[in-house]
Amino acid sequence: MLLKAIIMLLERHFVEKPWGRTDLPAAFGAPAAARIGEIWYAGKNGVAMPILVKWLFTSAALSIQVHPSDADAKACGLPSGKEECWYIVDAEPGAVLGIGTTRTLAPDELRAAALSGEITELIDWKPAKAGDFYYIASGTIHAIGAGITLVEVQQPSDITYRLFDYGRARDLHVDSAVSVSHAQPYADARSGRATDNCRLVSGPHFWIDHVKGSGRLATLPEQSSYWLVPLEGEVRCGGLSARKGDCLRVDGLSGVDVDTDTSLLIAGIAAG
Repeated sequence: MLLKAIIMLLERHFVEKPWGRTDLPAAFGAPAAARIGEIWYAGKNGVAMPILVKWLFTSAALSIQVHPSDADAKACGLPSGKEECWYIVDAEPGAVLGIGTTRTLAPDELRAAALSGEITELIDWKPAKAGDFYYIASGTIHAIGAGITLVEVQQPSDITYRLFDYGRARDLHVDSAVSVSHAQPYADARSGRATDNCRLVSGPHFWIDHVKGSGRLATLPEQSSYWLVPLEGEVRCGGLSARKGDCLRVDGLSGVDVDTDTSLLIAGIAAG
């Protein structure tokens, strides 16, 4: 019995955040006047996927935070940790990303810096530019600054430990964060600047390609699940059309059609 291939436009789930924006482009269909910080893409009726794709929009800095590894999460009875990759779609002049610390910090030093607020001076703030990408491994202390639009591909977990939140009335998780943090300068080679038709990330949980036109599609590995995130132009498959603001989930790429000037991200589950 042949199973019907899956081709679906994933549902958008709008998440309000204190650092979100009220002026999202019309293509995203955000609720009027809502301060949307994230759009999550899930299956019908909110069914979770083995990879979670998000768009993020910031008008203010996010908390300084860290995510646990799979091992750390499972030790606390949670199903998985969280690793993620950021692809910067747009960044206002002066926008920054905080990734890693400027020097190695001992646990007691990290805890004291988080409680005093000194941690804002110890984060390595990097200029954010459209086309940059960064892999954020578990244990990496990080923060996203204001004025940034990015696509995030991640493990399907929302476990976040906040170290510092700029005085917002939200819980901090300093002890948990310190226990899973690798407070050191960022040196992950899975970062850089995207070019057309290149592999951005090949990680333990997922891979991501930046694709321009259709030429690279035939070179991608045959597997059962792909997530297609249009950045510019249109992606067509099985009678469905996806543009910026959409996320298309497909089985196989043979039926996918894109124009030569279309650019998109394609993500898949890591082999093995």
